[in-house]
Amino acid sequence: MPNKTSASLVKISEQAGTNAEHYLANEQLLNLIESTNTGLWERDIVTDVTWWSPKFCELLGYAYGEIEMSYNFYTNELVHPDDREAVHNACYNHLNHNTPYKVEFRMLTKDNGYSWFESSGKAWPDENGTLRKMIGAVIDIDQKKKYEIELRKNEFLLTETNKIANIGGWQFDVATKQLTWSRDISELSTMALANKMDTQSAIDMFEPEYRDMIIATVRESVALCKPFDVEFKVKTEKDQVFWIRAKCVPVADDNGKCVQLRGMFQNINDVKTKEANLQRSLDLLSEQNKRLQNFAHIVSHNLRSHSGNLQFMVNIFDEDISTEDRHEIFGNIRSISESLTDTIDHLNEIVKIQTDINKELKPIDFATVFKTTQNALDTNIVETKAILCCDFSLCPTVNYVPAYLESIFLNLLTNALKYRHPDRSPKIICETYIAEGHTYLTFEDNGLGIDMDKYGDQVFGMYKTFHKNANSKGIGLFITRNQVEALGGTITVDSKVNVGTKFTLRLV
Repeated sequence: MPNKTSASLVKISEQAGTNAEHYLANEQLLNLIESTNTGLWERDIVTDVTWWSPKFCELLGYAYGEIEMSYNFYTNELVHPDDREAVHNACYNHLNHNTPYKVEFRMLTKDNGYSWFESSGKAWPDENGTLRKMIGAVIDIDQKKKYEIELRKNEFLLTETNKIANIGGWQFDVATKQLTWSRDISELSTMALANKMDTQSAIDMFEPEYRDMIIATVRESVALCKPFDVEFKVKTEKDQVFWIRAKCVPVADDNGKCVQLRGMFQNINDVKTKEANLQRSLDLLSEQNKRLQNFAHIVSHNLRSHSGNLQFMVNIFDEDISTEDRHEIFGNIRSISESLTDTIDHLNEIVKIQTDINKELKPIDFATVFKTTQNALDTNIVETKAILCCDFSLCPTVNYVPAYLESIFLNLLTNALKYRHPDRSPKIICETYIAEGHTYLTFEDNGLGIDMDKYGDQVFGMYKTFHKNANSKGIGLFITRNQVEALGGTITVDSKVNVGTKFTLRLV
């Protein structure tokens, strides 16, 4: 072994009590050392006179005596420019701080360019105890170094690839129940994880609803030597929840018994988030399509009905009838015409919702808009002795289309007053809050309520009414729902007959 030979060289010299010159003069020992493919060198620290052994020259591809033997030639011609500082520092620290002299560097060979070598040595004192000379050995480590560089390059490539793919490796030892993983796991999960972790600590990282599934999956994999590919949620130390994909390949012993599970973790949170957003978009598109079909049906049905009635009355009016009948028919024509105008106005209002989507969203103060609505309905509020309780402290403002929010408040407040319970004064509670990054508005009353079992799927339908009220037209909630959903929100209703109704709106 070259390193051991170099160390032995120093040790033998110390035991013999000889100086470097005597040691190197021993041709037999020199030949023995060089037979191990180790080159020797000697340097006078004071004069920089340098000597190299034949093997030293041979390692560089030169014949003995073919190159200049001087420290200046060595440092300026043989040592790679990028490695000269390292060679100098190693020598300086050895002479001044008594650190071991051992350095890896590149030297210029005769035919193969620069190659890697390792040099080690020791400074020797003269008879006065002054460090005068250094002797040492050089071995060729070019192949080994290139393997190391290639390995580091591959490891770097693997690490960077894992980072790009958000992948980290892991291994579970069945016997010890210990989980080991690569550093990439901590980076992809933004968690400060130990390299090794016991099973229970690992399970505690998973969100509770996935723990039983993970345990059952691992047990099945161990028992049946079966690979798995599962997705689950974990929580970081900062309580951030994200999605992880785990793939596993079991490792079996000679008897077919599973001894290890090896696999990878992949952060798929972005993918799952995009999937969820896509699904929400598809759901919204489906709802919009349903509303479009409903709108087309309403247009077709209502306009055809008005048109048919109007044509019928006109035909009768053209017949030979009395003046009194003509007045009655003309009154019916007027009534149909007014109804047709209302229908067209409603349809225009619905169409306007879609065209207003592109209007600029503005910061709106909930309390201000609600106060404006309250003032508009002040007469009805006073007449019905309604009690209004509002709390916008948890979310005072929202970025929204101002006309939409005004319309939403107006429709909900109007309905709460219109469908109040006859045996008590109306009580209306309006609140806002933020949950999971969304702005919510709740609107609750103690009115007549709606039979959800009977009418639950019709609450937001156009021209759908559920109480015998002459002023009911069934258009307000239909418009409100369209306004909310046009901006990507949702509206739900919870109601009980004779108890009251609560609307929950996710605005943004």
